[in-house]
Amino acid sequence: MKKLVSFVFMTTLLIVSSCASKKQNFLGVQEAPKKTAPRPANPSIGPSQNAAAKVVTAQKEDDKTPKVLKNYVEDQNYTKAIEDFKDALKDNPDAPDLNYYTAESYRKLGNPKASLPYYAKALESGFENEELQINYALALKADEQYENAKAILEDYVDQASVERYRERAQREIDNLEMLDSIGLYVRNVDLTPLDAINSEQAEYSPFYYNKTLFFASTRETETFERYDIPYSDLYQVAVNELIPDAATLGPIPGAFNQPEINEGSIAFSPDGNTVIFAKGNANEKKGRRSVDLFISTKKNGRWSTPVSMPINSPQHWDTSPSFNQSGTTIYFASDRPGGYGGSDIYRATLNDRGRWGGVTNMGDAINTAGDEVFPYVAPDNKLYFASDGHPGFGMLDLFSAENKGGNVTVRNMGPSFNSAADDFGLIYSDFPFEGFYTSNRAGGKGGDDLYSFIDNSSDLKQITYLLKGTTYRRNDDSTQTILGNVRVKLLDVNGEVVDDVLSSRGGSYNFPIDPEKDYTLIGEADDFFTARKIFSTVGQGIPQDELIERFTEKTFTEDLTLDPIILDATIVLENIYYDLDKYDIRSDAALELDKLVSILKDNPAIVQIELSSHTDSRGFDDANMLLSENRAKAAVDYIVSKGIARSRLVAKGYGETKLINGCDNDTECEEALHQQNRRTEFKVLEYDKNKIDRN
Repeated sequence: MKKLVSFVFMTTLLIVSSCASKKQNFLGVQEAPKKTAPRPANPSIGPSQNAAAKVVTAQKEDDKTPKVLKNYVEDQNYTKAIEDFKDALKDNPDAPDLNYYTAESYRKLGNPKASLPYYAKALESGFENEELQINYALALKADEQYENAKAILEDYVDQASVERYRERAQREIDNLEMLDSIGLYVRNVDLTPLDAINSEQAEYSPFYYNKTLFFASTRETETFERYDIPYSDLYQVAVNELIPDAATLGPIPGAFNQPEINEGSIAFSPDGNTVIFAKGNANEKKGRRSVDLFISTKKNGRWSTPVSMPINSPQHWDTSPSFNQSGTTIYFASDRPGGYGGSDIYRATLNDRGRWGGVTNMGDAINTAGDEVFPYVAPDNKLYFASDGHPGFGMLDLFSAENKGGNVTVRNMGPSFNSAADDFGLIYSDFPFEGFYTSNRAGGKGGDDLYSFIDNSSDLKQITYLLKGTTYRRNDDSTQTILGNVRVKLLDVNGEVVDDVLSSRGGSYNFPIDPEKDYTLIGEADDFFTARKIFSTVGQGIPQDELIERFTEKTFTEDLTLDPIILDATIVLENIYYDLDKYDIRSDAALELDKLVSILKDNPAIVQIELSSHTDSRGFDDANMLLSENRAKAAVDYIVSKGIARSRLVAKGYGETKLINGCDNDTECEEALHQQNRRTEFKVLEYDKNKIDRN
C-alpha cells in the first residue's frame, strides 16, 4: 500500500493476484507520474530506424511516445503496461529498457518482489538511469535481502553522477546499517488479522470511534470501466474488545460514499461532530490525479453534504487525515509541490472563524525524500505515521515521533509491529494497549488487510499507589471511636502540602501517592489536638517488570487518632529524663520536647499551657522543689528556642508534692515506681478556636 500514483493506478494492483505483495490502498501516495519516458537505450522500444530514417524522423520521435510505452506514460495503467512489456520481451528478453520499465511498473503497483528479476536484467544489460540501482536496492530490501541491497547501493554511490541521487543512496545505506539496532526494539505484541471482515480485496486505513471501526475497502460491486477494478468505499462495523461483529458490517450510511467515486481514509473529530475523509478519482481520465479532503459536520443529528476543504492542493493527492486531541488541528499526507519527497505530512489549523487553513509542512525531522503517510495523533500527543524514508525493515514501516521542547525524536516501532511489507495506518482504540493497523504482509487474505494488536509489554503496565485510612478520637478509657469531618493533610518531605481532604462522616479518607517518597500525615479538628504521623513508600513499590495486570493499585493504610483538648487535664510527656540532680536538657529529652513543639505549632488555638516537672520522694523536699522548678524552666527555655512564644508557656515545678503512687518518704519502693513519679507533664490553660487558620 505504498506510493500510489492515482486511485485508478492503485486499483490495478487487484488484478495482479499472483504477485507476492499486492497494494490496494487507494489513498496512499505515489510520486508524481513522469509525463515522458527516457529515450530508449536500444531499439527495443519504438520503431527500428536506419541511419537515413533517424535523420528524417528525429523531430517527430522527440514529441512522440512509443506505442509500447503508451499505457505506462500516458495512462499510468501499469497493469496493462506490464502486459505490453512482457509481449515485447518474448521477442527480445534481454532488452534493457523493456526490463527496466517492467520492473518500474511492478514497483509503481507496489509489488517490488515481482520487479527483482527485471531490475537485475536491466542492470546486467547496462541500462542507464540514475534511479535504477536505488529502486533495485529498495526492492531487494523489501524482499529482506539486506546485504544485497547494501552492496548495490555502495556500488552506485561510488559512481553516481547526480548529487541528490547519491545522497539518497547514502541515506539508504545508513538506514540499512541501523537495522540491527531497530531490530532490538522488541515488544510483547499480539497481532491478529480481522478475518471476520478482511477479504480478497483491500481493507485499509482503520479509524476507531464510539465502539465502531471505520475503514476503506475495495469490495464495491461497481468497477472502473477503464480498468475493471472495484471502487473504494467507506465501511463500518461494530467492535467488541477488538473483535468485529461481521453481522453489522456495511457501508457508512449517508452521503459519504458516491457511485463511481473512490472514498477512503476517514477521521472523526474528538467530539464526533465533524468528519474529514479523502475522496477522488473520477472515472474520466482527468480525474486520476484528483484526490482531495472532504469535510462534513453533524447538525441536529444529521450529517451535512461533504464539501471539498480549502486546504486541498489542486491536481495533487491530499489524503489520510487525522485530528489532534482537541480537534483544532488536522494532520494529513500530500504530494503537493515544495515537500521533501514523494509524500509529506502536513498540518492545518482551525482559525477563530471556524475555517481550516495555515497549511504547514511538518519539517525534515518527520518528512524524508521517501513517502510519509497516514499520520495519527495519540492521547500522549505523539505522532504516529508510516514511512519508507526513515530506517525500516522494507517498505512502509510504522513510526512514532515525539516533540520535547522543540526536539523531535522519530522511532521505528520495531519488528513486533513492522515487517518487510507495508505496515501503516495505526490507530489506538484503548491507548496505549490496543488498536488497529493495516498490513499487506504474508499470510493475509488479500492485498491490504486489517489487524488488531494488543501490546502486553511491561513498560505499558501502570501501577497507582493509594494511601487510605480512618480518623478516630481517643476516649478516656483509651478506646477509639470514629471521628468524621477531620481535615487530613498530606505533606511532602519539605513540609509542603501535597493534598488535603475532609474525612467522611465515617472517618474514611484517601490520597494518591507516589512510590519512593516520605510523607507526613496531619489530622485537624476543632477541640482536638492535631494528630501527626510519618509515612513512607520508600522500598514499598512494585518493580515494573513484576506487574501482571494492565492496571494495578497498591494500597497503604494509615489511621489517625486525635485526642480531645480538655482544659487543665494533665498529659504526661514520656521519656523526659535528666541526669542526677541536673536540669540540663539531654538530647534524648530534646526529642520528646520537640513533639510538644510540634503540638504547639500545629495547634495555634492553644493560647497557653503549663509545663510542669515532678520529682520522686527521695532527697530533701526543698531541694526537690528547686530542682523541679529549674527543670521546668529549662524545658520552657528549650521550647522557646524552637520558635514558640514564651507567653504561651508557664513553667511550674511541683517537687514531690504530686506523687502518683504511694512511694513517699516513709515507703520503700522499687525503682520503677520512683520513676513514675519523676515525670514532665503539660496541661492546656487557655484555648481559643478563633485562632484556628481555616485555610
